[in-house]
Amino acid sequence: MANTVPKLRPVLKKRAPNLRVEKRLWEVGHDVVVGVDEVGRGAWAGPLTVGAAVIPKDRRVYKLRDSKMLTETEREALFDRIAGWCVRWSTGHADPEECDRLGMSEAQRLAARRALEGLGLTPDRILIDGRWDFVGGSRTIRLVRGDATSVSISAASILAKVTRDRMMRRLAAHYPNYGFEGNKGYPCPTHKAALQAWGPSAIHRRSWVFMDHMPWTGVPRYVRPDPQGVLFDQG
Repeated sequence: MANTVPKLRPVLKKRAPNLRVEKRLWEVGHDVVVGVDEVGRGAWAGPLTVGAAVIPKDRRVYKLRDSKMLTETEREALFDRIAGWCVRWSTGHADPEECDRLGMSEAQRLAARRALEGLGLTPDRILIDGRWDFVGGSRTIRLVRGDATSVSISAASILAKVTRDRMMRRLAAHYPNYGFEGNKGYPCPTHKAALQAWGPSAIHRRSWVFMDHMPWTGVPRYVRPDPQGVLFDQG
């Protein structure tokens, strides 16, 4: 049974996303409009996740907001309602090894490709939160603060955030020293203290600069190859 969605806090009541962009696209024949958003780019551990959502034209869902505006309890309560309301939705992930090996920009592109492929539909237009087009091609539309203003992107943001949070809670049982059930792999004092005490785990992003001064007690340090290569013979 779906959770009962809690009453909106007063601060959220006037911050609802809208359908202005989606309606404009539907009116000119772009039937499959996909909202896309990412979570986890700034985390120290766990996957980078991209959500993709196709919303219906003729039905609405209430209390939808940018995932960052909502509490974890509110997001969890909304998840099943949004998932059941969407025409299609999907999430794509880049795991920590891919984030290290590819770099974060290419890992985000990879997660986005996986999310869009998971829809099983060919998008007519893709709405992306922010200024950077991490999907590419002629179908994308970038919307600054799109996660707060576009219904499609807001839906994608909640689906991505809850999916990733659930993954991190499951992983917390395998890595109990890091508090992943609470911090979800993001920086915080307890996470920093755990890294100093225990060193990185297998799901940490081991090429990041913050790892330079960590104790390495098990997993090896990952150093990305210099994209410039070696300019001079070192022999």
